[in-house]
Amino acid sequence: MFEQIDCPEAQRLVESGAQLVDVRGPDEYAQGALPGAKNIPVQVMAQQAGKLEEHKPVVLYCATGARSTQAQMLLQQLGFAEVYNLGSIQKYYDC
Repeated sequence: MFEQIDCPEAQRLVESGAQLVDVRGPDEYAQGALPGAKNIPVQVMAQQAGKLEEHKPVVLYCATGARSTQAQMLLQQLGFAEVYNLGSIQKYYDC
């Protein structure tokens, strides 16, 4: 249920219109984020989930996959139907 997706799948989803969300902190985000990614840190995801479209797929990532897994569980509890976890930002760069 909370498995990570691979990079090609994440790229396909984003190219098809999925929302890309960096759940790391603002300092980490400022040091480098994936193109087009919104920054919604996992610590404030519950309060800021309204910045996302609930009926549009969401692809999450962080530094190691731990925070993106937390964010995935939270968004699913809030009613988001399509939430995908890329895991580590490095997976994208290694793709």
